[in-house]
Amino acid sequence: MSIWDRLVGIVTATGNALAGVVEALRTLFEGDPETRRKVAFSVAMIALSAKMAKADGIVTEKEVAAFRDVFQYPEDQAQNVARLYNLARQDVAGYEAYAEKLSALCASGEADCPMLENIVDGLFHIATADGALHDKELAFLRRVGEIFKLTEAGFEKIMCRYVMSSGVDPYQLLGVSRKDDFSTIRHRYRLLVSQTHPDRLIAAGAPAEAHAEAHDRMAALNAAYEAIEKERRAA
Repeated sequence: MSIWDRLVGIVTATGNALAGVVEALRTLFEGDPETRRKVAFSVAMIALSAKMAKADGIVTEKEVAAFRDVFQYPEDQAQNVARLYNLARQDVAGYEAYAEKLSALCASGEADCPMLENIVDGLFHIATADGALHDKELAFLRRVGEIFKLTEAGFEKIMCRYVMSSGVDPYQLLGVSRKDDFSTIRHRYRLLVSQTHPDRLIAAGAPAEAHAEAHDRMAALNAAYEAIEKERRAA
């Protein structure tokens, strides 16, 4: 029996999707924190994207495709993933309850946890797949970010990668000021690149499914740094 079969079985038997998810993660991987983190990431993406779809009320084909970009599950597990998605969407528990439970993914409890940032990044990828970010989706994402203890600056950096692709402020994306000297900006850029590298995210507990978002973030960081470098050389 696969992990997904066992997850669906526990969630279904519990009769409460949120309680079932928490119980499944607690019991299935006791003594194996690395596997638990990886599966918990997958469950977080399924549950929160389902709740986001419910908040918006519309699920487009592009958003479904974006979900597959973020969460690349085996073809033979598509039915189990769909069942978990529908159970989460239909659950009476609000998305805030899910986010509160899933915030425990970050063992340190610190602000701007890379693991939780990666989840929010994935949700932005799905939300903007149809070419627009609706007010209800943005409100949903902001609230999830607050529950995940993302700072305003941390949340804005993720948001601007997706909703301000044209005319984006490269300084805001890197989290630096126009008053900073170039060495400070270069140091910040290198720090963000090291934190964003796919290998680092996997080491922090994010599964291989997170590669697509990590590469998108790297591209955005590189573009922002190159824009600043070009501007400073011309000055």
